[in-house]
Amino acid sequence: MKIHREGRKIVLVSAAIIFLMTALIVWFVPSGHWLFYAAPGVLLVFFLWILWFFRSPRRSIARQSDAILSPADGKIVFSGTTLEENFFGKEMQKVSIFMSPFNVHLNRYPADGKIISYQYHPGKYMVAWHPKSSHKNERNVLVMNTDGGKQILLSQIAGTIARRIVCYGEEGKEVEQGQELGFIKFGSRVDIYLPTDAKVLVKRGDKVKAGLDVIATNGTDPS
Repeated sequence: MKIHREGRKIVLVSAAIIFLMTALIVWFVPSGHWLFYAAPGVLLVFFLWILWFFRSPRRSIARQSDAILSPADGKIVFSGTTLEENFFGKEMQKVSIFMSPFNVHLNRYPADGKIISYQYHPGKYMVAWHPKSSHKNERNVLVMNTDGGKQILLSQIAGTIARRIVCYGEEGKEVEQGQELGFIKFGSRVDIYLPTDAKVLVKRGDKVKAGLDVIATNGTDPS
């Protein structure tokens, strides 16, 4: 299992701390005591979860010029039309993807294109599935001109636990569909805003994977 570069330091530090704690338990706790067996077991489970959280699975990105791929792994918690106030100031279609602590937290660009705006917004740390977290929480906001001729907005949003958002984007950068966008540590959400003429293919409750699942197409339904 490959560990993402954003997690390698945390994995090493966690391993050192867990090793030290286990050594202290073995040294000071009598071998017949329940804590002698239970505590190392709990520490091992925690370490395995750290490894699982920072995994970076190998994926074959099926690039599709007319498609908007999911930027994140997780569950759709909102899909509908809303006012985008940060950049466009108009009604747009919004899809919100909540990433639990058990999802892959590597984010990917949903389309080929060029970043025309990048902004960091400090803010609160409300639970990530709360509707107000979209504009109240700490977040990174990217606006792209896609090669399909559309403008879309991506927002990486911190949550109650997530206190570290990493973004690799910058203004003027040319990006490819499925390329790494960034990493959010310990549970959060990603919002994507699309033009009103895009055909959204997901609904609330659907589960998606970054770079694999199509969440929308550029055009309206021809039927």
